[in-house]
Amino acid sequence: MIRRGGRRGGVVAAGLLTGALLGLGFPAPARADPEADRIGFRSYFQQRFPDVPAEAWIDGMYAIDEGARQQWQEIEDFPPYEFTVEEGQALFQDPFGDGRSYGDCFPDAGRGIRQRYPRFDSETGEVETLEVAINGCRARHGEPALSYDSKEMLALTAWIAYASRGRPMAVEVPDDARALAAYEEGKRFYYTKRGRLDMACVDCHGRYAGAFIRGDHLSASLGHPTHFPVYRLKLGGMVSLHKRFHGCIRDVGAEPFDEQSREFRRLEYFLTYMSNGLEANGPAVRK
Repeated sequence: MIRRGGRRGGVVAAGLLTGALLGLGFPAPARADPEADRIGFRSYFQQRFPDVPAEAWIDGMYAIDEGARQQWQEIEDFPPYEFTVEEGQALFQDPFGDGRSYGDCFPDAGRGIRQRYPRFDSETGEVETLEVAINGCRARHGEPALSYDSKEMLALTAWIAYASRGRPMAVEVPDDARALAAYEEGKRFYYTKRGRLDMACVDCHGRYAGAFIRGDHLSASLGHPTHFPVYRLKLGGMVSLHKRFHGCIRDVGAEPFDEQSREFRRLEYFLTYMSNGLEANGPAVRK
């Protein structure tokens, strides 16, 4: 088993992603070019799946599997995350002990902000996810931090996602060496093989996207971050993006990182940038 921090295999430059180059171990360019990476990343999936409309990638496996898509659309008529969204709205509006609320911490009182996260915080030099921003807001108003996997955190992020539906993802990688390094670390994580199965994120969700696994199609990485948190039918509850990262790393036989670890925050930074321009459509339902 590869322990935390262990790496196997090479790194593929996302800017070189064409169908012929995916996963072949080409070295990363000397200078990060996130926008070239994004164009290549998107082009790869469009070439692999020419019949899938570009805007449909926000729907995960349902962009590929038409039969499953029809079932999913029926579930979305009465979505099981509806009560979680309502709870999140109430929590967001509930005042803190000092009389302020979450709306005082975010632009536009917290409406339509999901598409801007994760963001690079030039003051701390770190990637700030929405969950980290929520706990930062609580700290500034004298409130204790929420567990990242708590019911309250999932409800808050579900509400913020819902209030941002339809807005194009717009994550920025500023011209800052620290931001570019964070982005590159996230990209490297995505392409690095690990665990007993010696697999990388790109293997399941790039190379084998659309293939069957346990009766379901593997979803493509393009659009993954747009719809989280999700209600997972097999678990009967809400799941964060980092919880899903955790499960994927565990399933390939490696030791997972903690939710909101530096590694997962930077992976989210890379993946969300790759989905820039696609609409935020969370929360969603997944099997």
